[in-house]
Amino acid sequence: MWRGCTGGSLGFTLIELLVVLAIVAIASALVTVALPDRTQDRLNEDAERLVALLESARAEARASGIAVRWEPAAADANDGAQFRFIGLPASLALPKQWLDPGVTAEVVGARAVTLGPEPVLPAQRIVLQLADRRVVLASDGLAPFAPQGPSP
Repeated sequence: MWRGCTGGSLGFTLIELLVVLAIVAIASALVTVALPDRTQDRLNEDAERLVALLESARAEARASGIAVRWEPAAADANDGAQFRFIGLPASLALPKQWLDPGVTAEVVGARAVTLGPEPVLPAQRIVLQLADRRVVLASDGLAPFAPQGPSP
């Protein structure tokens, strides 16, 4: 509180300064918590898209009775593909690139994911990574692929 020039000191009291400092600290903490994690959002978007693509390819494999696999492309792929569906007809032009070019994928325990035509498949996992963020997509062989959340 400001004091008049009637012999008292000019300025703010220690309590007033501490209250202002506490308000600034709380506001800063709220802003930091409220900021979205853009990297995780982009990775989640690619994960959701891949789940939809895998289920579309799986349905096509079952309906047409053809063997279909999904595999991440090698880093030195010269056709620009970052992943590919093997066995699908060329008329079914599914995407071959991530929405975010920094996303990488790894099939756990295999080179490719089997999508059909058998109705019961082995349990399979795919790990997507963008920078230091990771998301695991998994299927038990019966259920559709689904994100299992961030993995360490």
